[in-house]
Amino acid sequence: MERSRLLECLAADVARLREVAASDLTAAVPSCPGWTVADLVRHVAEVYLHKVECMRLNTFPDPWPPADLESEPPIEQLNRAYAELTGEFAARDAASPSRTWHEPDQTVGFWIRRMAQETVIHRLDAELALGVPVATIPEDLAVDGIDEVLKLFVDYGSHAWVEDFEPVLAGAEGRTVIVGVDGGPGWLVRTETTGAVVSDADPAAAASMPVGATVSGSAAGVLRWLWARESPGVSDVQVEGDDATLAELRKLLVASTQ
Repeated sequence: MERSRLLECLAADVARLREVAASDLTAAVPSCPGWTVADLVRHVAEVYLHKVECMRLNTFPDPWPPADLESEPPIEQLNRAYAELTGEFAARDAASPSRTWHEPDQTVGFWIRRMAQETVIHRLDAELALGVPVATIPEDLAVDGIDEVLKLFVDYGSHAWVEDFEPVLAGAEGRTVIVGVDGGPGWLVRTETTGAVVSDADPAAAASMPVGATVSGSAAGVLRWLWARESPGVSDVQVEGDDATLAELRKLLVASTQ
């Protein structure tokens, strides 16, 4: 996705998060057990401020977080953090250097994408917590989010932080899953004891490939399924195949994103 489009989506989702969260900061967040909406808002603000420092310092700030963050009201903190984040984005090209956790991409552009995707997931958390209608997730943002969570969190993560994935992959047997978007792109996920490998795939190939399971549906639906952010009892995602393969994928996703 283009920088301008990602920033447009980020702006819309932080506005929605702010709007929903302000109605009840004390509500529990079912998709983030143990958190209230206030905790959720503070988390997003803290993430924004951390990325600001990554760009300013071109390294991870240490120590982190600052001791005084808890003293600021959550919505005010979110507003300040978002202003600082977008200010840093505006002052830099996407190709400008910034420390990130993805070694192949040490640029501001990585954080523009990551913060857009971070925010859409957490505004879903707020909507689920307050029981309000879930705002539309644009198709392009959802497809990009699926690609990010599978290729960066699952594939890159399982190779970069092997020890975190050992409990999940110790018994991996080359299981494969095709994740597909209706009428759109697809991804092939294959697990080995050394990590998960994700590659682009034609969803139609599921009919002719020895895959263990398939996950398919609308782009927004698949993104929500991968992040375990589906509304209770509501889903347009079709999940088929071997239970062990699907359980392994879910464990991989939890290890990648928690």
